[in-house]
Amino acid sequence: MNRDDLMHMYDFTGKTFAVTGGAGALGGDVVIALAGCGANVMVLDRNLARLSALRECVGPRAGEIDGVQVDVMNRESLTAAGEAINRRFGALYGLVNAAGGNSPRATCTADMSFFDIPEEGLRFVLDLNILGTMMPCQVLARQMAEAGEGVILNYSSMNAYRPLTNIAAYSASKAAITNFTSWLAVYMAQNFSGKIRVNAIAPGFFLGEQNRFLMIDQATGGWTARGQRVVDHTPMGRLGNPEDLLGAVLWLLSPAASFVTGITVPVDGGFSAYAGV
Repeated sequence: MNRDDLMHMYDFTGKTFAVTGGAGALGGDVVIALAGCGANVMVLDRNLARLSALRECVGPRAGEIDGVQVDVMNRESLTAAGEAINRRFGALYGLVNAAGGNSPRATCTADMSFFDIPEEGLRFVLDLNILGTMMPCQVLARQMAEAGEGVILNYSSMNAYRPLTNIAAYSASKAAITNFTSWLAVYMAQNFSGKIRVNAIAPGFFLGEQNRFLMIDQATGGWTARGQRVVDHTPMGRLGNPEDLLGAVLWLLSPAASFVTGITVPVDGGFSAYAGV
């Protein structure tokens, strides 16, 4: 089902969402889909160059899209973003934590073993994925706690279930997000309101700027050996497209999932189900 079809199934009119990493490939599709369902969406990203392009992708029934530059690992930056959201759209209802990624500086290669990965490379990936999810929840979800309703969607990964070779920091950080999602769901429901839900999705393999160097041979434009192994281990026989995530994302954010909290949903083309034989 494509994005346009999905947008006719859900109605978020009058709701305000924030999407960290909303100018990226995966986050941008979520921004377009939410706005297409009537939501007002604030893009939180370091680079807002795609903001105009995102606005051009939505139809006449769409909500508004705006953006503010944010460092998801900086409390002051997030606090300023929260104030900007309130001024522009009013109280925040939903938070999608799509910011995250890996780095060549934290990736084992033929020239750099695990024992040689620099501390700054490890810290960058761990901070980006763990703090970059926890801190937006700390700062922005306070509004949900005070209002007694809201929804949070975090981005975990298949690496949380099946740690892949060479990317220890990324795998560990995504496992932490899966655990944190369950913890925060219980915390919000028990201490504030059962109308505040927290879930995550675990994307399989989607091609983005952070993993392109691992999946695509820069010289030939074809798969690397690693990329080919991933495709071979995915029963559907391909990498995911950004639109492939939207069905699960919109469902988890919508009232259709009103009794669903604390879970992580794999969206992986069957990767996690396949034993390889």
